[in-house]
Amino acid sequence: MLFSTWTFAIFLLVVFAIYHAVPTRVPKRGMVQMVWLTVASMVFYGFHIPWLVLLLIGSLVVNGLVSRRLLLPGLAGSHRLFLLALGLSINLGALAFFKYANLLAETFLSSFMSDGLSHMLHQIPLPVGISFYTFQGLSLVVDAYQGRREGMESLIAEKDAPRRFHAKVWFYIAFFPQLVAGPIIKAHDFVNQISSKTLADVDWRDATRKLILGFFLKMVIADNLKDLTLNIELAQARSLSGLTHWILLYAFSFQIFADFAGYSLIAMGLGRLFGYQFPVNFNYPYISASITEFWRRWHISLSTWLRDYLYFPLGGNRKGAVRTYINLFIVMSLGGLWHGAAWSYAIWGMAHGIFLAMEKASGLRPATYATPINEGGGRTHMLALSWGLFSKAVRIFIVFNIVSLLWLLFKLPHFPDVLDYLQAMGKGGLRASPQFAFVFMFFSVPVVIYHIWGLLLGVRMRLPVTSARYEVLESAVLGLLLFFIVTNSGSSGAFIYFQF
Repeated sequence: MLFSTWTFAIFLLVVFAIYHAVPTRVPKRGMVQMVWLTVASMVFYGFHIPWLVLLLIGSLVVNGLVSRRLLLPGLAGSHRLFLLALGLSINLGALAFFKYANLLAETFLSSFMSDGLSHMLHQIPLPVGISFYTFQGLSLVVDAYQGRREGMESLIAEKDAPRRFHAKVWFYIAFFPQLVAGPIIKAHDFVNQISSKTLADVDWRDATRKLILGFFLKMVIADNLKDLTLNIELAQARSLSGLTHWILLYAFSFQIFADFAGYSLIAMGLGRLFGYQFPVNFNYPYISASITEFWRRWHISLSTWLRDYLYFPLGGNRKGAVRTYINLFIVMSLGGLWHGAAWSYAIWGMAHGIFLAMEKASGLRPATYATPINEGGGRTHMLALSWGLFSKAVRIFIVFNIVSLLWLLFKLPHFPDVLDYLQAMGKGGLRASPQFAFVFMFFSVPVVIYHIWGLLLGVRMRLPVTSARYEVLESAVLGLLLFFIVTNSGSSGAFIYFQF
């Protein structure tokens, strides 16, 4: 069920109304609300393909049983290790079968496969969101094995009450706003929020802000740019000028940001409507002045998950420089494969891993924007400040181009197609299709303005308006965005990250 459809709007209205209509005098009101949202989440997930609910329920059952057993006191170390291995094996086994069976078979067993087996592997469906809810299940199992208590007190308290324990686990993993495309929420960031909620717990202003901005990014920016970036995949488009190919590349870079950041903002806004807060998933990623900084701003829930559950267990940076570079390469390569069952995704991750290792080796630190831009100090200070801002701008431009070029591996999974596109980008001439240029400029300007605003926040610009006037200005901007959503939305399309 797509967020940007009338079907979802009706679904949300019904779920929201019943959720908040549960009388406060009802015993165990919080449990009633939680069960209602869990049931609604199953309807949401299985709306188009009902059998997928069985796979999701299987994941919920396994992760609930394993994590509860790990939290019970008195287990022998070998028993705990066995349960950890069991939980990891089932989660990763399901992910490997549904997402990577065909890739692994073609890579390692191609000479032994019959045509029938190859056809059967190609028919294995990719359940939407399986990478996201599997990672949430894995975080729960690992946190339980490590005996993590901070942020888990509410769940740990229920370990002797199986029904309440499993109800919380099911709700944590299956809650529909973040079920199919994140953010990837760790158990210790969510389970303590589970309680009875009232309308007073709804942060209406924050929910409205996130929902309007999220739907604007998705429906106005991403859905309009997607019709333009379809030309990247067309072989006949290779006859276009090199400048046009650069325009299409930048358009896809803005599209994938608007699409995924838009989804994350909508998910966060929906969570707010039910009294829950999700972690920030995007923090103005295209103002990053290094690849390291980019990964602190882009898909933050994935990068922190990879850091906590893969990079640190591998040793992080605690075992010398060479081991640190190897760990970065491994983590980013696997992070690339998490995005899709094609080696192009692994190459994408490897490239990011190499850049991260190079920055680590060079001692390059993420840029900081903490200097007030209107601070006094004389001519020397102003020159130094101007040079600093200029050098950051250059670094931002370089990083943006690196990131954008690597996005080609997402749009063109077959590596030869990427090479053809890069060759087409090198064609001479500065003429570009006027239609392509206009569409790109019209729908990219809002993304640029959005990131400029993030840059100004970073340098702590002192706004010449009072907080009351700022709220009025913000309301006017949100009203304008809502107007564009109503009048200028593109053709509806699935979110890009649904395929992951």
